[in-house]
Amino acid sequence: MTVQTEIFNLIKQAKTIIIHRHQRPDPDAIGSQLGMAEIIKTSFPDKKVLAPGKQYHGFDWLGQMDTVTEADYEDALVLVLDTANQPRVDGEYYNTGKQLVKIDHHPNDDAFGDPQWVDVDASSTSELVYQFYAANEAALTLTANAARLLYAGIVGDTGRFLYDATHPSTLRVAAALMEAGANAPEVNRIEDTITLPVARLSAYVYEHLTQLESGAAYVILTNEIMDSFEIGDASTAGVVPLPGRIDTVKSWAIFVQQKEGDYRIRLRSKGPAINEVAKLHGGGGHPLASGAKAKDQAEIEAVVRELDQVDQADQKEV
Repeated sequence: MTVQTEIFNLIKQAKTIIIHRHQRPDPDAIGSQLGMAEIIKTSFPDKKVLAPGKQYHGFDWLGQMDTVTEADYEDALVLVLDTANQPRVDGEYYNTGKQLVKIDHHPNDDAFGDPQWVDVDASSTSELVYQFYAANEAALTLTANAARLLYAGIVGDTGRFLYDATHPSTLRVAAALMEAGANAPEVNRIEDTITLPVARLSAYVYEHLTQLESGAAYVILTNEIMDSFEIGDASTAGVVPLPGRIDTVKSWAIFVQQKEGDYRIRLRSKGPAINEVAKLHGGGGHPLASGAKAKDQAEIEAVVRELDQVDQADQKEV
């Protein structure tokens, strides 16, 4: 029995299915979560299907989150999607259901859930949700809205098919989702659109980016800088890919100060694996896209040194 069939059988048996994703979501987190919810609701209208989590105004175009109570989890099947480790799950009751299932494409450093379906070669969790649908197509319904949600997740995690995680299978899934009703140009335009404050912040990032001889680069966005652009942390996702467009940059870090004073770190790379650096600072993720935290300037400097060392080592290998 495949893991897709095993998960399908659990869904068939459950009366209540609650689907979680990670905190501070991206299009793949929400797209896979709401896409899976849409598929299950449409295929099994008698079941109670909930998708909890914080609502972010910037993702209203994808859909609305559900409100849940602890009582909802009694005898519930809980699916946690696109979440590498348990501290990142958005929701406090996710582990109080009858059974917990993990579906993800991040490295499985925190092997929670039974069963677990983790495929690090997949472009996104949204692509895995489509694979789940395709494996059980005779019994499931893929609506145009579900196709739109899954397409949005794939586009988000592949950078509109720019990143290395884009495989031939990814494009085949994208085509199938378009055939099912996803309006690809519309989704692409939405995900490519930025606000004027983000555009101005983008100019600041390019102007103040520090690049080392190894090819490592970084920029620090303090609360003072963020306030000057009248922008919040959630909006900084739009500037994260920017250093990678520079031909001499190999890996980079965006340090975004939080209101509490510490820093959220977004790490990206065009080749050298940077997820081990993230793990040293309370984070993790993919080899070419990870996140971490820095408590102060000293830890920022440590991350920059480590990133520099990774790129220097990569130079020697080449």
